[in-house]
Amino acid sequence: MKISRIRVFRADLPMIEGSYSWSTQSHAGFDTTVVLVDTDEGLTGVGECCPLGPTYLPAYAHGVRAGIAQLAPHLINEDPTQLDRINSLMDAQLKGHPYVKSAIDMACWDILGKVADLPVYVLLGGKLQEKVTLYKVVSRADPNAMAERIPEYRNQGFRQFQVKVGEDPSTDIIRIHRVAEKMEAGEVLNADANTGWKQHEALQVAHAIADIGKQTGIRVTFEQPCLSYHECLAVRQHTDLPFVLDECMDSISALLQAQHDHAMDMINLKISRFGGITRARQVRDLCVSLGLPMNVEDSWGGEITTAAIAHLAHSTPPEFQFQSSAFHEYSTTQIATGAPSVQDGAMVVSNASGLGVEPIVDALEAVAEFN
Repeated sequence: MKISRIRVFRADLPMIEGSYSWSTQSHAGFDTTVVLVDTDEGLTGVGECCPLGPTYLPAYAHGVRAGIAQLAPHLINEDPTQLDRINSLMDAQLKGHPYVKSAIDMACWDILGKVADLPVYVLLGGKLQEKVTLYKVVSRADPNAMAERIPEYRNQGFRQFQVKVGEDPSTDIIRIHRVAEKMEAGEVLNADANTGWKQHEALQVAHAIADIGKQTGIRVTFEQPCLSYHECLAVRQHTDLPFVLDECMDSISALLQAQHDHAMDMINLKISRFGGITRARQVRDLCVSLGLPMNVEDSWGGEITTAAIAHLAHSTPPEFQFQSSAFHEYSTTQIATGAPSVQDGAMVVSNASGLGVEPIVDALEAVAEFN
């Protein structure tokens, strides 16, 4: 089997709630890239990569497509089921930029599943949990408006909430307390600053919310308060709140350093940040060996990205997979059929071969083609 053609598309993913705000960022929607990898045997694999805008991290939508243009000509006539070779070729042609490689790697996994006539989760180790626990994002807004979302989201079946903060620390303290007032014992409040605070601001917030869990029975976690790893480590050393690292977990070496430093209790494992399912699986398996729980997810996306998340999460031991996100549920635009079903705060992936999703080509804008 050989890759005969690589097609690149884009689509806009507008937000159902009008906007998505976190840290100091706010967007009405996101630009996503969809890749179709065609083979000489008639099989097509699909992948997706959707960075969160150009000003959040060193990844952006136009960069995804520019990078794919660099890589695609070198992959024509290669066997897409030889995943390590595909990744080695991509690394040889483009140093770094893992997010560029993610959609191609994802599409190759889709092809491998179709060749084997198996769902990708089987190839990743098997279905180790029947459903994947989801969190619901509480977008940054007025404290009272954020708090009023909790009963609405609970009625949808959610019990784990990612509360977006990382702006003014005094207002963020109010945000967290107001949201906590609407929550019930046993529910999860993840205060996610997305790198937005300076070190002294993060310490101020950590101190101000330290007793919420003890007083209410809510499970409070503290996520990526600052931009740099060393700032986060300093905050971690001054709080007893369960600590999650996200944006600075971008390589196996970063993970091993953080594990050595006791810098976190959990990480966010994001597929595109590591370059696709192949590398994300390596990190997942290492975390299991280290006894480190994960939030298995990605930066953003539609039905295709959500399917990849679901396959990786389903094949993760449940005691190490804390929560995930069904990103397609946040968008007004559908770009594929066959997405994981979402009910009562959990998702279940399709049992179809490959990723189980089929792109809606009419919903996509063609950008480039390589053959």
